[in-house]
Amino acid sequence: MFASVRPAAVAGLFYPASADELKAALDGYLTQASSILARKTDCQNSQDESYPSPKVLIVPHAGYLYSGQVAAYAYALIQPLADTIKKVLLIGPAHRVYLQGGALPLSRYFETPLGQIPIAPDSVEILGCQQCICISELAHQQEHSLEVQLPFLQHFLKEFELLPLLIGESEPKEMALLLEQVWGGNETLIVVSTDLSHFHQYDEALRLDRVTCQKILAGQGTILSEQACGCSSLNALLPLLKRHQLRLTQLSYQNSGDTAGDKNRVVGYASFASFASR
Repeated sequence: MFASVRPAAVAGLFYPASADELKAALDGYLTQASSILARKTDCQNSQDESYPSPKVLIVPHAGYLYSGQVAAYAYALIQPLADTIKKVLLIGPAHRVYLQGGALPLSRYFETPLGQIPIAPDSVEILGCQQCICISELAHQQEHSLEVQLPFLQHFLKEFELLPLLIGESEPKEMALLLEQVWGGNETLIVVSTDLSHFHQYDEALRLDRVTCQKILAGQGTILSEQACGCSSLNALLPLLKRHQLRLTQLSYQNSGDTAGDKNRVVGYASFASFASR
């Protein structure tokens, strides 16, 4: 018998378990992000109503102490879209269960300290019948890469459905075709969860991550697992951005040596946004 609600697995570990503390943390990250973005002419324009809205966000998934501020630079851009976005396609890597292809949950709701989010049944039905997609509650049960994004989404969006997809070892073209089926219009936001290099010395991480960020911005769907743990998601997504004539903008980069760790073994974090044409 499965639980219809997937409870929060990393509340109190990756982010505050108290709803009040969580809201305060999110407010702090997003206030700082909005202030800095407002000083950048191109990002300031992208938030203006006369400019396109973000279609795709690429964000990190470490504990908020480490990467919450980097993620906030992307999430700050969806502030004007609370009434527009009705569905979020959230994709990322599985850290605890080996996957070939993708995995959807059996649960009907995902829960955080900020409440429950309904899973999009129509989209699950579309993807769930594909040969390379399995239904696995186990894969989602303890996975943090998707969960840490949920409070940011709940903080800004009003009522929305979630399509949480974990992607493991897979063929990028095959996954891209599946993502195309649930691409949607302005009502659908796509969020890709990934960190960058892991456990290199600070200066080496800067060098490696600079190369990876350049590949992402160039739309090169050849990201390796040592460059980004969400490489399978990125390699499926990047060709779709080209097909839809979308351009990525890098919003922020830091690593754990900049935020809350030492500089001997760091993890890299970056955030990007891509804007849909009207």
